[in-house]
Amino acid sequence: MTQVIDVPQRFDERSFDHFAAAFAGATEAARVLVDAHACEWASPSGLVGLLCAGQALAARGGPKPLLTVPSEYEVAHYWARAGFFAHAPEFFEVHGSVPRVKPNPERTVILEVTPVAVADDVHAVVGRIQERAATILTAELGLDPKATMGFGMALSEACQNIVEHAGTGGWVAVQTYNWRSLGRKVAVIAVADAGVGFRHTLEATQAKRFGEGWGDAVALETALIQGVSRFRDPGRGQGLAGIRRYLDRWKGKISIRSGTARIAITQDWDRDKDEPLRDDLPPFPGAQVVLVVPEAEREAR
Repeated sequence: MTQVIDVPQRFDERSFDHFAAAFAGATEAARVLVDAHACEWASPSGLVGLLCAGQALAARGGPKPLLTVPSEYEVAHYWARAGFFAHAPEFFEVHGSVPRVKPNPERTVILEVTPVAVADDVHAVVGRIQERAATILTAELGLDPKATMGFGMALSEACQNIVEHAGTGGWVAVQTYNWRSLGRKVAVIAVADAGVGFRHTLEATQAKRFGEGWGDAVALETALIQGVSRFRDPGRGQGLAGIRRYLDRWKGKISIRSGTARIAITQDWDRDKDEPLRDDLPPFPGAQVVLVVPEAEREAR
C-alpha cells in the first residue's frame, strides 16, 4: 500500500508541521509518495526539509519513495534553479518533468541547496557565498558591510551543528526574497538534517539535570537560551550564542525545530510571530534551523 504525503501549497517553516504530521503517519508504509504537484511556492527551509524527509524514508530500506514534481512550470523551474533536483534523485524516484537550467548567477539564490557532511563542506559553503552575500547584504538589503562577516559566521555555525551533532549529513540553502507581511526583502539561511536531534545530542550531559522534565523543548531551550553545548571546550566556535548575537545586532530572527518542539526568537517586524516555545508538534527527525535577516529600515524623509 502506498501512503501519500502532501507537500503544502506554500511550503515553508510555517506549514512544515502539516508536512511533518503526514510524514509521521507514513513511516511504516510499504511505499511512500511525496506529492508536490500542487505546491505553488517553497522556501529554502521547505526544500532542505523535503530532502531530509527523503533521506529519512530512504534510510528505512526498501523501495525509494516517489516524488511528483510541481505541476506549475515556474515553481519546478525555481526548484531546479535552487539546486533541489540535483540531490533529489539520491533519495526519491522523481516523477514529472524537471526543467533544465543553465548555470546562472541568479541574484535571489545566494547559495543553492548544498550538502553538508564534514567540516570541509562548511568551509566550502562559506567561501562560495562570501562575495555574493556581501553584494546582496549591502546593495540589496542596505546593511552595514560589517554584517557580511557576521552572516558568514552565522552560516558557518549553523552548518557546523550538522557536522558535530547530527550524526548524519544535511543540507543548507540561502536565498533572498520579498517578505510579503513585512514589506521588505529578507535573506534566509535554512539548514536541516535528519539526524538525532537536539534532545539526543545533549542527553548525556543535561538529562539528569532536568529529570522527568527532559525532552525536546527543554533541550532546545537549553541550547539556544542558555547556550549549552555537549562540548565543554570554548574554542569549538561560537555556536548558537554567536548566531543569537549576530541576529540581535541586525534585528534578525531564528527558529529551530527538533523532534516535537520548536523554539523561536523573533523581532518586532515579524507580524506572523511564532510562539516562543512549543512542544506539541508532530515528530520529525533531526533539526531544522531557519535564520532570517531583514532589509534595513529606510529612514523617513
